[in-house]
Amino acid sequence: MALNISGAPYTMSEVSIGRKKEKCENCTKQCNKKQSDEGINSLQEKGVATGEVKESTSVQQVLLSACLSCDGCVSEDEGQRISQQNLDEINHVLALNKKCDTSKHKILVVSVCPQSLPFFAIKFQLDVPAAAKKLCGFLKSVGVHYVFDTTVAASFSILESQREFVQRYRRKHHDSNAMPMFTSSCPGWIRYAERVLGSLVTPHICSARSPQQIMGSLVKDFFARQQKLTPDQVFHVVVAPCFDKKLEAVRDEFYNSILETRDVDCVLTSGEILHLMEQSKVAVEEVDSAHLDHVFGESSDPGMTRHEGGGSEGFLEHIFKHAAKELFGLDVKEIVYKTLRNRDFQEVVLERDGETLLQCAAVYGFRNIQTLVHRMRKGNVPYQLVEVLSCPGGCLSGRGQAEGEGGRPDRPLVQQMEEHYSSLPVRLPETNPEVQRLYQDWLDGHDSPHAQQCLHTQYKNHTQPPSHILNSDIQW
Repeated sequence: MALNISGAPYTMSEVSIGRKKEKCENCTKQCNKKQSDEGINSLQEKGVATGEVKESTSVQQVLLSACLSCDGCVSEDEGQRISQQNLDEINHVLALNKKCDTSKHKILVVSVCPQSLPFFAIKFQLDVPAAAKKLCGFLKSVGVHYVFDTTVAASFSILESQREFVQRYRRKHHDSNAMPMFTSSCPGWIRYAERVLGSLVTPHICSARSPQQIMGSLVKDFFARQQKLTPDQVFHVVVAPCFDKKLEAVRDEFYNSILETRDVDCVLTSGEILHLMEQSKVAVEEVDSAHLDHVFGESSDPGMTRHEGGGSEGFLEHIFKHAAKELFGLDVKEIVYKTLRNRDFQEVVLERDGETLLQCAAVYGFRNIQTLVHRMRKGNVPYQLVEVLSCPGGCLSGRGQAEGEGGRPDRPLVQQMEEHYSSLPVRLPETNPEVQRLYQDWLDGHDSPHAQQCLHTQYKNHTQPPSHILNSDIQW
């Protein structure tokens, strides 16, 4: 039996759609092209892979005001682009791929964030690797061509953040904006920094792209060229735990105006993907498992791994350990967190002979961010590095998969996801041969202009309100 997001049996009434034969856009006769009976027995008949599904299929909605970057800083144009990122978008691509007009066919690629996989593990009642295979099998059964894990992109983001922190630290005495460095992987935090805090914060934000947008570069650049495709021939979907990732995908710097394509065409939350499965009326037990794909094709990868730290890629831990060794020659085996205001405001200190060498903090949730900003305005921030995330508890608590009653995180669910995530073995990004190979084959080395273009971006002040602001009740 298919399960809904709460884990209860799925009882939503079947979506009603027309079952007439469709006319191909390049012919005048009705298309008799046989629809595949494989997988879930023609999702068009189930109401999934068709452009005729009513808007009600995308029932997972969230108020923009629920986002850290409230609706007051989302322009009308952005709102329009965000509203297009829903299940109807992927259904439209799947429907076009079934028609005769091959000029409108696209290679459909889905990249899954590792923080989403524990959600599916719990819903499927499997461990994370087994759940990943089930999810991959389902996506391919509906017409997805490739399914990737974004861990490789997170490795790039971590490595580039490490390098940038060391560079900033070494120039701190002649660059007032060098320290502290704020992490840049959380789009809710980035939007708040750009639109509200402005020049107080933006020069301090690490320029490394988030794992999502590095994966966008990897898919639309390296992978597309491998497949002898142009970027606009690939439709790239990211599955993420957070609605804010939709905001990130529509940023102007991640859009190719010549080919009219984005690095990430559509972001769907974990809950939206589960809803897609519910629409198909297929039980998890009926789905064939399939291995995740690798950008190099066949891989000798030992299996699924995670990065150090909590369920948010552990940027602080990686940067802290790297800086300790690179700057001070100290090999830190284990990091000890000191809780300050609460479990979402923690501090890490590197000391030698009673001297404080590095002082870093992990700051999660809007209230703690406000406290940090208040201290910064007073010039009272002792940290060289701050890992900032808008969701209390980190990425596993994203509203796209962990929202409970009253808009608050479902704590028991989050705890289960943390346990599942921590069960994965740790692998340092420096030791991943796939990453090192991509640095050479894709980016022409660590310091090349191509690496700078694909792995970094810039954050700017946008504190002036847009000319057209959305109403506070707008939803996506």
